[in-house]
Amino acid sequence: MHELVRHAAEARRQAYAPYSGYKVGACVLGSNGRLYMGCNVENISYGLTICAERSAITAMVLAGCVEILEVAVVTRDGGTPCGACLQVIAEFAFKIEHVKVHCATEDGVMQTYDLKELLPHGFSSGEVRQNETDTRQSE
Repeated sequence: MHELVRHAAEARRQAYAPYSGYKVGACVLGSNGRLYMGCNVENISYGLTICAERSAITAMVLAGCVEILEVAVVTRDGGTPCGACLQVIAEFAFKIEHVKVHCATEDGVMQTYDLKELLPHGFSSGEVRQNETDTRQSE
């Protein structure tokens, strides 16, 4: 867990947040045992901003892994992932009830949550017929 937080803090240093000043770093542990980092990248058109969590998940998917075991997020105040990021984490969660989300401050104060606690009624892909070419099923 501390390694995840350390990598998230490292990623946070690369964040591009000239508008909000709210730098975020994230690190996800994939089911392949590898760590994937991401940072937030803001845009003057706020809706185009990329969150750190989704950035890290994109890196994971690009590397060929599609299951998250654990997540760490570092912000100045220990903020939790936004709703969109929670839904994306849930999409790739190995098991939503077992995924831990560690939220740390820049000073190292950390709170750990269960993903299910942060997203108690998230939309599940089990509720939708998945395409037969789904990457999880073809592996």
